[in-house]
Amino acid sequence: MKAWLIPFLLGAGTGILSAWGVGGGTLLLLFMTLLLGVDQTEAQGINLLYFLPTAAVSLRCHCKNGYLNTAVLKAAAPVGTVCALIAALISSSVDIALFRKPFGLFLLYAGVSMLLQKKKAHA
Repeated sequence: MKAWLIPFLLGAGTGILSAWGVGGGTLLLLFMTLLLGVDQTEAQGINLLYFLPTAAVSLRCHCKNGYLNTAVLKAAAPVGTVCALIAALISSSVDIALFRKPFGLFLLYAGVSMLLQKKKAHA
């Protein structure tokens, strides 16, 4: 089997899931570390690069369909950018092993929450 086929299929599958809002980037991170043996830090970097084009496509579609609240976007984007920068600086100075268990617990909590959430009735 070609060495590029499995990563290609994983990327395509998680891209489709990302378009549906399932969190394909998180799944990609898990696939890379568990199935492909990629180091967690390297997988996180790849995941961040993977996020850029998928986010751009999603943003374009949401904008086209009128799903963006520009007032909220203008307020949230600068604050989110500054907080992401601060978190990146802090996390780069901390041992990665410190984040493994809390991140795993967070993923379990998020997954269980998604499974147990009740569907909202549409009015």
